[in-house]
Amino acid sequence: MATVLKRDELFTPERIKGMINKVKGHSSLALLTQQEPIAFNGNEMFSFTLDKDIDLVDESGAKTPGGATIEKVKMMPLKVEYSARFSDEMWFSGEEAQLNILKEFTDGYAKKLARGLDLMSFHGVNPRTKTASDLIAGKSFDDVITQTIEYDATKVDDVLEDAIFLVQNSEGIITGIAMAPTAGRDLSKIEVNGVRQYPEFRMGAKPDNLAGMKVDINETVSAVGDTSIYVGDFANSVKWGYAKEIGLQIHTAGDPDNSGRDLAGHNEILLRSETYLGWGILDKNSFTRVIKPAPVEG
Repeated sequence: MATVLKRDELFTPERIKGMINKVKGHSSLALLTQQEPIAFNGNEMFSFTLDKDIDLVDESGAKTPGGATIEKVKMMPLKVEYSARFSDEMWFSGEEAQLNILKEFTDGYAKKLARGLDLMSFHGVNPRTKTASDLIAGKSFDDVITQTIEYDATKVDDVLEDAIFLVQNSEGIITGIAMAPTAGRDLSKIEVNGVRQYPEFRMGAKPDNLAGMKVDINETVSAVGDTSIYVGDFANSVKWGYAKEIGLQIHTAGDPDNSGRDLAGHNEILLRSETYLGWGILDKNSFTRVIKPAPVEG
């Protein structure tokens, strides 16, 4: 039977908090968006819109209907996990060796968790297989956001202007931009009269601000699908969070990762971390996707 050490024995609250903080540093969604605690059974969030402008009423005049639209978004936590095998010799060679393994594993898991959050929320895929998952169908940016602009490598700033206008024309605001590294590179090459207009993007630099808006350059934006840039109200119109603290399990027997290899039979242990996290897009019209042009046939 697998041995499971309690979280308090190996994962102190400080270590758990540190891991979540690292997620913010490597995920565009976490960096640009407010984190919100999620109940284990999910959160119901509402977007409230008044449908019309105010009505001018004459003295003793009749009032006309106004109306409001309320849309509900369910933010359900999803379970993700990562496991890795180590030899008994590595694990039982001393307390210092165990601490080093735990540090490397938790640091690596934080990065994988951050990357996975982007791949799921942006593209609706299982991060490991990079294929669409029924568990998150219809919940990702690529599924939900219908406002799109075609990408033009020679006019990235103009493309951004048009993408921003789509949101503003829908009475939305822009608080953040998530862009692929190629978009940052193309932006750095734009010149007017031989002068680089965005030198802060040169040589692979990743500035965190553009025209007063938060920016994050991340390969997760274009890792799957045809999106090069997401523009929108990341501060108010999308939320993310986690529902259960990260736990660490140590398995010493069986085949917990379904690899066909028994742990005890090969003198190995398996470390596993699991997290319940989720997100919700409150207003699709508060975002624009900048997408790559379809390839020309022939």
